[in-house]
Amino acid sequence: MEKRILGKTGLAVSVIGFGGIPLQRVDQEMARKMIQKASQLGINFIDSAKGYTVSETLIGHGRKGERENWVIATKSMARSYDAMKADVASSLGSFQTDYIDLYQLHNVRTQEQYDEVMGENGAYRALLEAQQEGKIGHIGFTTHDVHMLEKAIESGYFSTVQFPYNIVENQGAALFEKAKAANIGVIVMKPMAGGAIDQGSLALKYIVENPNVTTAIPGMDSLNQIEENAAVGKQKEPLTSEEREQIQKIALALGETFCRRCGYCGPCPQGIDISTQFLLEGYYLRYDLKDWAKERYVAVGKNASDCIECGMCEPKCPYDLPIRKMLQRVKENLS
Repeated sequence: MEKRILGKTGLAVSVIGFGGIPLQRVDQEMARKMIQKASQLGINFIDSAKGYTVSETLIGHGRKGERENWVIATKSMARSYDAMKADVASSLGSFQTDYIDLYQLHNVRTQEQYDEVMGENGAYRALLEAQQEGKIGHIGFTTHDVHMLEKAIESGYFSTVQFPYNIVENQGAALFEKAKAANIGVIVMKPMAGGAIDQGSLALKYIVENPNVTTAIPGMDSLNQIEENAAVGKQKEPLTSEEREQIQKIALALGETFCRRCGYCGPCPQGIDISTQFLLEGYYLRYDLKDWAKERYVAVGKNASDCIECGMCEPKCPYDLPIRKMLQRVKENLS
């Protein structure tokens, strides 16, 4: 398995990592088998989150006795100092470890949220303290917003950034180059576009061909998926002309109704976070996390059910997506 250095952390991580969100769908014994199989195939980077229900706990059981073989990353949506401090303690217990290699501020989407987490009583201060106490090794940043990605890279506060990147979502590519120049590790989430791309090996090959990407973290919930994904990390051949043609076809096909979460459609007069609606729908339809997605759909407050079809979003979308029809579909699926 090819290894790349994860920016300032200095950690050598497998170019194909293990995305922990779908572990919620398997039992403890299957999770153990999957994590052991991944380790045997050379995968050594695993990513989870406080919001992924039992994922951290399953990883803790699954990697027991093999702590030195894994670079463990997790993340929290906590915004305040106290909430983040509690989440770090909780994660340490779930993983059954005394340190976590990478702890990330999760899904910071707006300037207001950024100011909150970086403020005097914000979550970042709690992570700095945890780092000084040896509870975490490094601090990272995740977002779906390209402007927040740029801000995180330019700030100099983070060792890694995590952002969506795949055949149809490449809005972060130029900033990945900037991150590498600043010695910031780049972790790619949504490598299969949230399950919209069914040609997994091709999708991963496209991503790892980018030298500015450190590791891609496809979600996996079966031994077969682990074997297929790990095989990509051992390939050395560049994409063929036929594969590039296929990639273009996939991008064109998804382009008609696929939200890239660029955020240009906002702000919505009704206060709907439009891109989050499509993200949650993807978890519902393609990740088979129906209850989890519905809970978060309700929790965001304003959702697709509040759309009055004013149409102000559609002229601002650079991909000419039929946003009103897409929100109606979200409402039918998740309401």
